[in-house]
Amino acid sequence: MLMRFSDFDRSSWEENHQFYDTCLLPFTGLTGRESPLEMAAALERLRDMLDLIEKPFQGRIVTYPAVQYTGKGYIDLINEICRNVKSNGFQYVIVATADIKASGQEIVESDLVLSLPDISASEKIGVNPAVGERILQMWKGEN
Repeated sequence: MLMRFSDFDRSSWEENHQFYDTCLLPFTGLTGRESPLEMAAALERLRDMLDLIEKPFQGRIVTYPAVQYTGKGYIDLINEICRNVKSNGFQYVIVATADIKASGQEIVESDLVLSLPDISASEKIGVNPAVGERILQMWKGEN
């Protein structure tokens, strides 16, 4: 079962939180200048990317609410969220974005940044296997 933050109540979290060591933080990267159709398309692309992460690793990853907008200070905000999530018991934080070029050099508090534009440009094996491989490398301490 895919686990999102809203799927837990107090007792289920207290009973099972030790099995969920990884937080997935989606980042849409909207600016507010998009039309409703463009926003819907961006959210669909992000949903499709999250499927590449959530489905194969269900039972270990909890998806948090997305950071929707970019703008002044958004990197600091994402770094702060990553720090806070880790202080709340998650060992790993993955930031995932379908449209924005982002890296671990900017989002230093995350353990892995999965930026679809960067993955698509750099991987010869395809996006789906590359995403899974990068997550496994993170868990093994190889990234």
